Amino acid sequence: MPEGDTIFRAAQTLHRALAGSIVTRFESVFPALNRIDHDRPLAGRTIESVSARGKHLLMAFSGDLVLRTHLRMHGSWHIYRPGERWQRSAQDMRIIVQTSRFVAVGFNVPIAELLTSRDLSRHKELQAIGQDLLAATFDVDEVIRRLRAHDGDAIGDALLNQRIVAGIGNVFKSEILFITRTDPFQAVSALSDDDLRRIVDESRRQLNANVLTRSQTLSPAFGRRTTRISVRPSMHVGPKTCSIASHVMSRSISAARFAISCASSGASRGSESSRRTQDR
Repeated sequence: MPEGDTIFRAAQTLHRALAGSIVTRFESVFPALNRIDHDRPLAGRTIESVSARGKHLLMAFSGDLVLRTHLRMHGSWHIYRPGERWQRSAQDMRIIVQTSRFVAVGFNVPIAELLTSRDLSRHKELQAIGQDLLAATFDVDEVIRRLRAHDGDAIGDALLNQRIVAGIGNVFKSEILFITRTDPFQAVSALSDDDLRRIVDESRRQLNANVLTRSQTLSPAFGRRTTRISVRPSMHVGPKTCSIASHVMSRSISAARFAISCASSGASRGSESSRRTQDR
């Protein structure tokens, strides 16, 4: 499943390509979307913004409509020039949002809905999301409070719970706990508030480092990709290649989706450190 940094960068790329443009064509295979489009056509509306909230992607249109999508495991967004050949089968198309300059195509997107601002404010899933690690404002104390409400959970599982903190998947979970030398199977209750604060601070640092561009830092340790947007030469936004694809892991040690224990705890855990975990 794409992690928070992947969705964040996808939203940034879609925003650069689409924001401020007028929709010339909207198409979907989702009956619920088509009913709303029939009653309140999206064609003619201005795309105001594209943003990420945790692992949710929100495309806002003028006239108080927002397209919410969640990519899950296999969904992706691609951007093409009008008339350009798609790199995926038309059978995989779920949503098309076209402007005069670009065509955004959602392939194999499993979750999509059109919402008003009132719907967003009442949306159970969106309102339940924990603090977003990539948000401009972030309350570490609130994250610790939510972690304490799951004292019986292993810290590795707690970090994957998007209702506690939003944006972490298996790759970042493993990296964060390795860096902080924390046993992923240790219960939250066994960790002090200082331990939890250190883990949360490192989580925020790691995800933010992964969305920096190389022009924003002189350090080779930053602006790198632990999870990344795949690149296809035929897709362009301005001078840059910009296909937004589903989650691709760049490190083979992480690709196995295993919980990785730090050296100090790994010896005592033995084979338990390779127990498979899943995103919640």
